[in-house]
Amino acid sequence: MNLPESVGNRIRELRKAKGWTQEQLAEAASLHYSYVGGVERGDRNISLETLEKIIAAFQVPAVEIFRFEEDTNRRKAMDEHMVLISGRSTEEIAVLTRVNNEVIAAMEIKNKDKTKCTD
Repeated sequence: MNLPESVGNRIRELRKAKGWTQEQLAEAASLHYSYVGGVERGDRNISLETLEKIIAAFQVPAVEIFRFEEDTNRRKAMDEHMVLISGRSTEEIAVLTRVNNEVIAAMEIKNKDKTKCTD
């Protein structure tokens, strides 16, 4: 695994999930857009300080930069979800978590009912 390329790809994925251009990410992170392009390609060996700026711009937990999943569709869906909630307050996230739990519980009940019908 080439870590600079993997991190660069992950930054690109998060940027796209947010609907940003490289220029928009650069502005939010106080970087030059050509530098962001080099980071995304894995051409630049970025410092921890620069990585911290990018993470802060995305408003995601630092671990998200290092979440390398094989299933690109699942990762994309997770990224979109993370971006949707990242700018919310703690209270709003708690409400969204409760709603998600209720939806998931309803989905599990529906799946159990389908299983009973096919038995």
